[in-house]
Amino acid sequence: MADPELEAIRQQRLAQLQSQYKGGDGQNQHAAEEKRQQIQEMRHSILTQVLDQSARARLNTLLLGKPEKGRMVEELILNMAQRGQLPGKLGEQELIGLLESVNQQTRKTTTVKFDRRRAALDSDDDL
Repeated sequence: MADPELEAIRQQRLAQLQSQYKGGDGQNQHAAEEKRQQIQEMRHSILTQVLDQSARARLNTLLLGKPEKGRMVEELILNMAQRGQLPGKLGEQELIGLLESVNQQTRKTTTVKFDRRRAALDSDDDL
């Protein structure tokens, strides 16, 4: 049913679109990767200026153990540095204080609800 010429044109157009997509995507991906690296380097340099060596080591340990919480603390420190809220270099004890405040803010309360009607495990009925 399909015309061979039409099928050849479709294949040619498909190959053309694929080559355009691959070529453009590679350039955009490369530019995005460079931008990510620049941002990461800026973050690293700011953190190096703001944290002393022991605090930086503790933050790196936190990033390895709990990456999400580590990124939250990094963002908090970077925001404080940009606003000028940090008087000097943060030491390990000040970082621990920040971690405790973040822990209190993100602490989740767990509630357990038990529906007795669904369970229907009543030992009194066995008599």
